[in-house]
Amino acid sequence: MKPIHILVIDDETTLCNGCRMVLSEQGHQVNVCMNGHAGLAEALEGDYDIVLLDLKLPDMDGMEILRVTREKKPCLYTIIMTGYATVQSAIRAMKTGAFDFLPKPFSDDELLLAVSRAVDKKRLLEENLTLRRELRDRFSYNNIIGENPKIIQIFEQISKVAPTDSTVLIFGHSGTGKELFARAIYANSRRAGRQFVAMDCSTLSPNLLESELFGHVRGAFTGAVSNKAGLFEAADCGTLFLDDVANLNLEIQAKLLRVLETREYKPVGASHSKKTDVRIIAATNQELWAMVEDGRFREDLFYRLNVFSISLPALKDRKDDIPRLAYHFLRYYCGKTGKRIDRFTDDALKALVSYDWPGNVRQLKNTIERLVILSDRNVLHLLDLLDHLRTRPFSLGDAVPENVEELKALKKRLVDEAYGQIQKAFIIKALDACQGNITRAAERVGMKRPNFSALMKKHGLSVQGSEHSA
Repeated sequence: MKPIHILVIDDETTLCNGCRMVLSEQGHQVNVCMNGHAGLAEALEGDYDIVLLDLKLPDMDGMEILRVTREKKPCLYTIIMTGYATVQSAIRAMKTGAFDFLPKPFSDDELLLAVSRAVDKKRLLEENLTLRRELRDRFSYNNIIGENPKIIQIFEQISKVAPTDSTVLIFGHSGTGKELFARAIYANSRRAGRQFVAMDCSTLSPNLLESELFGHVRGAFTGAVSNKAGLFEAADCGTLFLDDVANLNLEIQAKLLRVLETREYKPVGASHSKKTDVRIIAATNQELWAMVEDGRFREDLFYRLNVFSISLPALKDRKDDIPRLAYHFLRYYCGKTGKRIDRFTDDALKALVSYDWPGNVRQLKNTIERLVILSDRNVLHLLDLLDHLRTRPFSLGDAVPENVEELKALKKRLVDEAYGQIQKAFIIKALDACQGNITRAAERVGMKRPNFSALMKKHGLSVQGSEHSA
């Protein structure tokens, strides 16, 4: 723990020496100034945590020193020292921004108590600011990997909605990172220092979910042996993230609507309501409006949740981000496992980009984790991926053939691309099994060496490149 730096500004020699001696014995570093101008200059130039300031100085008004230090060094805690006759002045100083005041004469214990309170307050504030910075760093936009225009647009939306208390509804397929974006909203909000509570609405039965959200009182149902606080109480003054909100039944939807409208809820079995000040961020992977039309989701709740909506793109719609994500996860899991894997080959990276990733970013992350665990080499190539992906090297998209000639050409291209990947992986596997010996690799697969070499040349492979091919 770093020592506390204290400046004493007072024209009484005995008081200054006494403060220095008492505070130094506690491990604090203490400097003394005997007049106002010198004290103000030292307070502004020095690295002090606390100032003990006399209001009555021979050359300067202590209130003026307080005003200047509050303006230029707001993190400096000032304790006013004053005689009984000027207690009212001390109270005015407190209103100006002083942390505390000590009426003269004061005892050593009173001095230590006042300084201790200031130290505790300062450290608590610093810890809070540190936690906020760590929170922002952890869930800032920099930690959401993506430079696709759709992701940049979401960053802009978050920057606008985060400072408000508006309810946010996040749409996105499974695995697109809905909670990560919800935490980014929270981390950049005014509630960042409060609780962030997450609840997956698809994991519990309706009865248990109601108790989990709103709490219950003793005797509300069999097994309710004591009162239990719900998530709305736990998240009070903070943020509650409700994932898979489409799974709420109509009864709980009605109770959630009441919370959003009145900021009140009633625990299960309770006769009185409780108030809550919580921000709601909801998420879903379903089309809520279609559920409204089918009568499975309340229209009034939909509008209450859909104050500000954010739609997350599927990974297949931001393929330009796949290399960044793949290398991010590669570095992350190499760090966790202690392995050194430098890169993907170009073919491996191309296969990652061409795959549709139905499980989105979560599936990509899990795939890279498995690859890192299983790999014994410092490069990941196409052969490694074929065991983990059902490769789809071409996506039809809008390229539906217009006539039979185009259909035949497309069929040939799809066969060539798919077969080419398998053929290249076949060569790499043979070379790896024979430690790069071309003759033995050709014999192993039942080919003549010239034909095997021709296939290597076709796919841009060399003996060194069989494992490190680009």
